[in-house]
Amino acid sequence: MDPAILDVDLLAFERGDDRSRQAVIDGVRRSLATGFVYTSSDLSADLLDTAYGMLARFFALDGASKGRFTAAGASGQTGYTGLLVETAAGSERADWKEMLNWSAPIPAAHPLRRRYPLLYPEPLLPEAVVPGITEVLLRFHGALADLQRRVLRVIALGLGAAECLFEEMVSEAPTLSRAIRYPPMAAAPGPGHLWAAAHGDINLITALPRASGAGLEVEVAGSWVPALPPEGQVIINSGLMLERLSNGLIPAGLHRVVAPPDPNQERLSVVQFCHARPSTLLAPLASCCTPDNPQRQAGVLAADALEEVLYRINLL
Repeated sequence: MDPAILDVDLLAFERGDDRSRQAVIDGVRRSLATGFVYTSSDLSADLLDTAYGMLARFFALDGASKGRFTAAGASGQTGYTGLLVETAAGSERADWKEMLNWSAPIPAAHPLRRRYPLLYPEPLLPEAVVPGITEVLLRFHGALADLQRRVLRVIALGLGAAECLFEEMVSEAPTLSRAIRYPPMAAAPGPGHLWAAAHGDINLITALPRASGAGLEVEVAGSWVPALPPEGQVIINSGLMLERLSNGLIPAGLHRVVAPPDPNQERLSVVQFCHARPSTLLAPLASCCTPDNPQRQAGVLAADALEEVLYRINLL
C-alpha cells in the first residue's frame, strides 16, 4: 500500500493514556514516510489572524518601501528578500515569491552568535511601516517553535530514542520563521517560473500553520498530490537534517508550490524551519542503524550543511 499523509493528534499524545500516545507515535512515524504529517495544535487563532493581517499589510506596500528592510549580506536569514532571488537547487529559474524572515534574537555576546554570525543576524522587521508587527511576529515565532519542539518529542520516540533527544539540539538554534507571498502569475516576468520549484528543506522539521490558498503539493510514491490538511491543522514536514539523523528512515519531504489556473490569484503563507544548533554533529542515530539498514552517511556539522544549501539556492 502506498504511503499517505496522516492526520494525528499531538494533544492526545500529551494528554492521553499510553495507548493514545503510542497511536500518535505510530501515526507520525508512518506518515513521515511521505515526509509530511498533519497535526492538531493549540496555536492561538487570534495570534494567527493578527500575524497574517500585519504581514498582508507589509506585502501590500510598494517595492521601495519593502526594500528598506533588506538586510545586506543576511542570506535570507533576516529581513526582506525580494522577488526572483531564491532558486530551488537544480532549478534553472528563480521562484516567483518574496519573503520576510525573522527569528528569536540572542545576546550579541552569545558564543553561538559570535562564532556563527551568518546564522544569527541582527533582526530586521518592518516596525516603521507596520507598527506593532515586531511584538506579534516574535510571539508567533515562539509559539510555533514550542509546537515544533513538542512534535520532535514524538519523532524521537518513533526513532527508538529518548523523548528528550532533540531538546538540547534545538535550544537557541537558528530556527527561522518566514512569511512568503506568492504574487499573481500574471505579473511574472516570463514563462517557466513556479511559485516554488520542487525542493526538500534543509532543517529538522518545518511547520506550516496556515496558508491563504491552495498550491502546496507533495511528492508521494512518485506522484504529486495536494497537501490539504483538515481545517485548523498544522502541516509538519521533515527536512534533510532529520533524514541524516534517522539514517534515511524519515526522508526529507519533497514539495513544491504551484499557482492555480487563475493567473490573478496570489498566496500568503508562513512557515517555520526548526534547525539544529550549528555545532550539532548530524550523524545517524544508533537506534536507526541495523544490519538491514547500515549507516549510510558520515556526520556533518549542522552549520556546514545549512551553508551549503544556502549557496545552492542562491541565498549565500
